[in-house]
Amino acid sequence: MKVCIPVEEDRGLESPVCAHFGSAPFFLIVDSESGECRTRPNVNRHHGHGMCMPLSSLQGEQIDAVVVGGIGMGALAKLRNAGIEVFLSRHTTVSETISSLKAGALQKVDERQACAHHRHGAQGGNRCGNS
Repeated sequence: MKVCIPVEEDRGLESPVCAHFGSAPFFLIVDSESGECRTRPNVNRHHGHGMCMPLSSLQGEQIDAVVVGGIGMGALAKLRNAGIEVFLSRHTTVSETISSLKAGALQKVDERQACAHHRHGAQGGNRCGNS
């Protein structure tokens, strides 16, 4: 499975997961079977409330799932419309996140969780709506 995880910095599988999908500096694309990964910069990192265009940064990638610490409703809807599953994770590193995903321990994000699970203050004080 090809998984996209928003990260604060590129440290491979030990990259710290960003709490906000849309305002993450980078996206780490991980093959959950092989562990291979590569980084894509988030070209749409700075955007207005509700204007996240997640697929612009992921163009050309074959993504099966996105795992987030938090996501806004607009980005969630756009990913779902593209057939990409979105899961919620509380783990701090990509390796922990991928392990939980492979174990089936992550839940899919639903509308009630959009924006509600950002860890405000933990990652630079971002606000809801920035993702």
